[in-house]
Amino acid sequence: MKKLFFVFSILSVLLVNSQAFTGKGDQKFQIGANLQDEATGINVTYDYGLGESFSVGLTSSYALSVDDRIDPDFDQRIDLKARFNANLGNVINVDENLDVYPGLNIGLKNFGGHLGARYFFGKGFGVFTEASFPIAKYDEDATEIGNFIHNQFAVNIGAVFQL
Repeated sequence: MKKLFFVFSILSVLLVNSQAFTGKGDQKFQIGANLQDEATGINVTYDYGLGESFSVGLTSSYALSVDDRIDPDFDQRIDLKARFNANLGNVINVDENLDVYPGLNIGLKNFGGHLGARYFFGKGFGVFTEASFPIAKYDEDATEIGNFIHNQFAVNIGAVFQL
């Protein structure tokens, strides 16, 4: 029985063929949690492959749970960014199901960077994690505590879908 289970497991792994980033025309949709100091929320991302190792996309986050001291307005809770990714999965060649992608983004609150990773379990579904950080903030007003939301180091984690 153990041998049968072992053979079945190996065949299952061999038959699952997916690739984290396929290049031009590749489309990814991500949805997950946005975690940052004083706020947690939801994050959605769409990326479109333009070449062998790069993609562009849009990402948006909305802070659902915010520290009681802040009481932010809608425009402080939401952020929208255009992004550029250098998809290094094919370059570092660790696993064809893994894509590591550093990138830059420009949004409503700042110009920043991000570093993320996607891992696909099979064709069409996987998990991702991404860390983002501001490089240049548009509003440095420290007296308005609502300006810190989406304008600081944040981590996103969730599910990714191949479209």
